[in-house]
Parts: sequence; structure tokens; C-alpha cells
Amino acid sequence: MIKRIALEEWRALARDRAAVVGLLLLTVLMLVAALTAYEQQRGANAERARYQAQSNHEFQAQPDRHPHRMVHYGHFLFRPVNPLAAFDPGIDGYTGSTLFVEGHQQNSANFGDVRQTSLLLRFGQLTPAFVLQVLAPLLLVFFGHAAVARERESGTLRVLLAQGVASRQLVLGKLLALCGFTALMLLPALAGLAWMAASGHAPWLPVLLLAAGYTGWLLLWSLGVVLVSTLFARGRDALLVLLAVWTVAVILLPRWIPDLASSAVALPTRYENVINVQRDYLALGDSHNPQDPKFAAFRDGLLKQYNVTRVEDLPVNLKGLVSMEGERRSTELFNRYAAAGMDRQQAQSRLIDHAGWLSPALALRRLSMTASGTDLASFRSFLEQGEAYRYALIQGLNKLHAEEVHYADEGQAGKENRISNSHWQGFPPFHYRQAQVDEILLRAAPAGAALILWILALTGLTWWLGGRLGRAVR
Repeated sequence: MIKRIALEEWRALARDRAAVVGLLLLTVLMLVAALTAYEQQRGANAERARYQAQSNHEFQAQPDRHPHRMVHYGHFLFRPVNPLAAFDPGIDGYTGSTLFVEGHQQNSANFGDVRQTSLLLRFGQLTPAFVLQVLAPLLLVFFGHAAVARERESGTLRVLLAQGVASRQLVLGKLLALCGFTALMLLPALAGLAWMAASGHAPWLPVLLLAAGYTGWLLLWSLGVVLVSTLFARGRDALLVLLAVWTVAVILLPRWIPDLASSAVALPTRYENVINVQRDYLALGDSHNPQDPKFAAFRDGLLKQYNVTRVEDLPVNLKGLVSMEGERRSTELFNRYAAAGMDRQQAQSRLIDHAGWLSPALALRRLSMTASGTDLASFRSFLEQGEAYRYALIQGLNKLHAEEVHYADEGQAGKENRISNSHWQGFPPFHYRQAQVDEILLRAAPAGAALILWILALTGLTWWLGGRLGRAVR
């Protein structure tokens, strides 16, 4: 009986030209969004790989020079785009993708897409994630709001019940039909994700996580639409309520909640952070001056360690060692401020995650960005990996300064103190490591649990109201 009711509902949808046209338009939008996003992602990755290779070549091609000049010459690091960013770009458009690393300084990533493109980007991009998160539920609302209410309005509900059809069978049949409609909407996205995994562009587990998340999201909306249609006697009333729910849950809450989180956990302004870092940095002493009083204890410790009384008698260059110590101190300072800022941003993110238990749209966004590698944790990982590379590079150059350049030759007229460029040709290039599968699952687990809880709650409500529908009609 449930299958017969579902087939009859399918025939009604097939006869409704608006439903067919709406489904076709959504499919076209999905294909256009997927192809456009994939081409942008592929182009961005190719461009960044080219720039990274060029930067590596220019660094290694520097002529013979003093190692400390190379410390200030610096190097560029480019973050590759996660393949699944073509599905959900997440916050990638708002964060930088290029990191300039140099001595005595910890820079933030630059060149985010929002700063370089139209302001319309701030209102969202046409991506598969946007289509499924925002437009697909709206289509379900328009073509499913009258699924049960229509039977009441036309008077056929009493006839069906009189013929022995259980009210719960009717509701489940309508739900089955709407789930079939949902499957057709999901089909292009699932096919695209499967192709990415099968072709080796993306790992299978994050792809399956995305597929499960969006299937659960649209199943949740199918349940909600049938539930509201069961509650109201008129399809018009059900439509108004569902549109209000869609507006609040999909449009307003995902914008209000982050603003509330920003107000609850305030971040210092960029200028405040720069001023505080610079003040503390100057208090560390001048690592360019080995006679700076702030490095007196370090200098005395070296003399004692090598059992000499003069810095000229040290077997290593004091200036290089002071540069290494200064870089160690400044890096600890920079990392402390960077970690404090990121911790506050992640505190904001946790507040938004907690709101996911109240709004499944927020839970889906968290799951989607985590699986796509476009969330805050992925961006933080890039900054931390870039900083680890910067520190190893600068300390490697400072070590060359300490071991390959003689202290007695520093500052003498006619002494260039250059070393062979073969030394910096030996530094390894930067390789960004994507998050491991277990990390992705751990970060996505709370959002997935919130979606499952919502599905179970709406399933229980639909089952309960489906049983009471017959009594309400009588």
C-alpha cells in the first residue's frame, strides 16, 4: 500500500510541469556549479604550483652571498587547494593562500579571493554545496508542502481511510515519494563525488562523508515537509510555515550565529596585535648586535661552554649563534600570539558548532567544510606547517652563518663574507600535508551526531503524527 501511494504521488509530480522543470533547473544549476567550481579549483592549483616552483627556483638560484642576506630575502609558500574544495570552498575565499616567510617576522597568509574579486562573493558562490544547502530544500518545500494537506483539502483522505488505508501508511507513502524526488536531486552531486574518488582526485572516506551528510540533510527536509503537511489542513498554511522555517534555518541563523559568536569572543584588531607583538619583540633584544645586553648571559654561557675568554677564540661565529638564539626567542613570542589568536577563533567556531544542535544547517556546514578540507582547522594547519618550515629554513641559514663565516672577518673592509649558493640549494621545498582521515572523522563527528539526532527526532514525530492523522480527521 505504501508503494502504491508513493507511485500515485510520483504520477502527480510527473504531471506537474513545474516540478519537472524545477528538477531540471536544479540539475542544470548543479552541473554548472560543479563544472565551474572544478575548473576554478584546477586552475588555482595549477597556478599555485607554478608560482611555488618559480619561488623555489628563484630562492635556489640566488648567487653566492652572506647567509643573513638570505634570511632577509625570504621565500614564498603557496597552499594547494583541496580537491573537494570544488564541492564546498568553505572559508577558503576569506583566508589567504600565500605565505611569505622571512627572518625575525611571522607573516599571515595573504591574497584571499574575497579581497581580489567582486563583493558579491561575500553573499555566497554558486557551488554544489550552495545548491544542496540552500536551493534543494526550497524545491522540496514548494513541491512537497501539500503532499498530505492536499488529501484533506480535496476530501480524498476520508475516502482512503474508509477504504482501509491506515493513516500512517498514507504518510509513509508520501514520504517515500518525496524521498525519491530527493534522490533525483542528489544524483548529479553524488555522481560527481563518486567520479572524484574513483579517478583518484579525492580520498574515498571524505567523499562518503559528504555524500552521507547531504543525503541526511535532504532526508531531514523531506521528513520536515511531510511532517508540516500532516499538521496543517490547508496546503497554503503548510507552505507559509515551511518558507518561514527555511528562511530562518537556512538564511538567517547561519549569518546571525557567527555574528553572536564574534560578539561573545572578541578578537583584537590587527593593529592592536601588531603593536603588542612589536613591543614584546623589541624587549627581547637586538639579535643583529652580539654585544646587546639582553644576550649577555647567552654570550657568557658560550664562552664557558667552549672554555675560552674571548669571542674571537670561539670555534663558531658568535653573530650566527646570537641570530639563532634571537630567532628562537622571537619565534616563541610569535607562536604564542598566533596560537592565542587562533584559539580565540576556534572558541568562536565551537560556539557555532554548539548552535548546530539547534540548527541542522550549521551542523551540515561544519561537516561539509571539514570533509572538504576548507574549515578553520585546515587553514590553521597550513599556517602552522608554514611556520615550522620558516623556522627550520631561517635556523638553517643562521647555522651556516655560525659555521661557514668567520667572526674575525665580519665587518672588515674588503671582506664580502659570501658563501657558495650550493648551501641554499640543499634546503628542501615546502610540502603541505592534508589532514589525515582520522582527524577529519574526529572533527566531523559532533556535526554528524547533530544531524542524526535531528533525523531521529523528525522521524519519531512523523511516525507519531501519522498515527494520529486518522483521529484528527474523524
